[in-house]
This record gives sequence, structure tokens and C-alpha cells, in this order.
Amino acid sequence: MRRQDFYFDLPEELIAQYPIEKRDSSRLMVLDKETGAIEHKEFKDIIDYLNKGDCLVLNDTRVIPARLFGQKEDTGGKIEFLLLNRVEKDKWQVLVKPGKRARIGTTFVFGDGLLKADVLDIDEEGVRIVEFKYDGIFEEVLDKLGEIPLPPYIKQKLEDRERYQTVYSKKEGSAAAPTAGLHFTDELLEKIKEKGVEIVYITLHVGLGTFRPVKVDNLDEHKMHSEFFEVSDKAANTINEIKKKGGKIIAVGTTTTRTLESSSNSEGLVIPKRGWTDIFIYPGYKFKVIDKLITNFHLPESTLIMLVSALAGRENVLRAYNIAVKEKYRFFSFGDAMLIK
Repeated sequence: MRRQDFYFDLPEELIAQYPIEKRDSSRLMVLDKETGAIEHKEFKDIIDYLNKGDCLVLNDTRVIPARLFGQKEDTGGKIEFLLLNRVEKDKWQVLVKPGKRARIGTTFVFGDGLLKADVLDIDEEGVRIVEFKYDGIFEEVLDKLGEIPLPPYIKQKLEDRERYQTVYSKKEGSAAAPTAGLHFTDELLEKIKEKGVEIVYITLHVGLGTFRPVKVDNLDEHKMHSEFFEVSDKAANTINEIKKKGGKIIAVGTTTTRTLESSSNSEGLVIPKRGWTDIFIYPGYKFKVIDKLITNFHLPESTLIMLVSALAGRENVLRAYNIAVKEKYRFFSFGDAMLIK
């Protein structure tokens, strides 16, 4: 398949610039992957599509204040860092703007010297490996100096940083939020539990893959960037037990989907695992674990719309997206949601 097969015309005014006042009052499009039928609901209605004995799987990653603004130590030239993945202790993969200032051996300073970074290496994609130097605890220094890295298509400043976190975020490490989960409230999750739906948490720290567009025409040539994930014994056992009993596995978000599919075997059993995944899911992929997917509306020609198309069919998805545009659904991180059933 080709990148252009996933293009649709998206008016810029439909890109949501701010979160809706109440998380679960966003709109919900329900798409039947077998028939292509579409329903228009509110997100709080999601509970009507979850049944006793099903399993709702959530990504409990938490976004770190991964955007840093500083200067080159010797010249004072301004620099912007976006932390992607921790390589080991104080060594990180970092996106740098402007990149030409970040040669190997360069030192950068943040917060009047509270934090320094030495550039150790540059990979073939231009990502820098840097080592940070500081006094005290890195997370506390980062919390003091860093900003939450909103996606580049969001132009407005976010007043409440927690609105770019899920209410169940727990394990720090992401450069971007798993945005399908932003629609859930504590009250809605409690009602889902009371209905007899099992809630399971896994982790994938969202990194460069979220920011990297598909540049090649032939999808077979696209390489996803690796992201760290973890599935516990308890999570794997619960999911496998529910599948065995005939319950449905509902993944919240493409990050959850990629984690589950990366940690499953050929029989569709989820294996407890921690490590790195660069799985790229696009039409032709055979899903082993998930039955339903809750997701947002994604960029044209992105790996995310390709994953959704692998589950629901490209024609179904593009037709649904064109209807979403016509009905003025809100797109991307702070936008509305879709359930594929």
C-alpha cells in the first residue's frame, strides 16, 4: 500500500486547540468494522458498548515536562530540546532545534546552569544522544525547568497541564499523551467497573514515533522508531483469562494496541514483557489480541490512521473520516473520539 492511500482533506479549523470542558462530553463516532454502519454519540455513552466480562486496557504512561529551552554554553545561541527516550540514567535521546547548533561535543545550559547537557552522539535521523549534568534529582530539576510538549499543531497555551494527562496516568516517561484516554473521567471508569468490565493497565512511553511523519510512498519501507513498553504478569494473565472466557478486549488508543500486539504470541496470548517495540501496523496486519478500539481522529497519511484502517478497513475509515469532517468533529489530541467495534 502507498502513503497517499490514506489522504483525506482536513480543514484546519477542525484541529482542536484546547480540551473540551468536561472530558467525557466530547463526541463519539461508533463505527462497525463489519458493516461500516456509523452512529453519533457522546463519549460517556461508551459504557453502552462495553459488556460484563469484557476487558478495557489503558496505557498508564504519564507525560514528562520534556520540552526545555536553553542556550549554547559558549555563544549563548538559543536552543530547544525535546526529550524522547531515556537511554540510561542521565543519557537521553533528544530532538534539537536548531539542529545545526548541536554538534558532538557541544554543551548546552538550561535554567541559569541548574541543568547542563553534553551532546555525545547523533544518529542517522538527526536525533542527539545527550548526557545531563545537575545537582539533586533529575525529575525535580526537569519539573522546575521543563514544559509539557504539546503537539506542533496546537497553537494555544494550555492553562492546566493536567488536561494533557489521562486521569489514570502514573508512570512518567512519555513525550506525548496517549490521547484516546483523555476522554475518561474517574466517575466514568468507576461506572465501567460497576458494570463488570475488568480494567487493566499496561505502559508504553510515547516517543519519536508520534512526531515522525511517513515520508516514503511505499509503506513497506517505513521504519517506526522504538518505544519502551511494559506488560505485567497480572495484566497479561487477566487479559488471557478474559479472552479464554469469550470476553472482548477493548484497547484504549493506538499505543495500547501496539503494546498488546507487540507482547502477544502466535496463539494470541499476551506474554508478560518489557522492552522496546517498533511495530508498524497497517492494512494486511492480522490482529492477535484486540477486538475493539477506542481512538481519536488522526492526521492524514499518518501511521495512526493506517493502524485504524488495518482494524476497520481503509474504505470504512476514510468514509467515516469524511463524515466526521462534514459533521465538524474535532480532530487530533484534544479532539473527539471514535469506537471501532
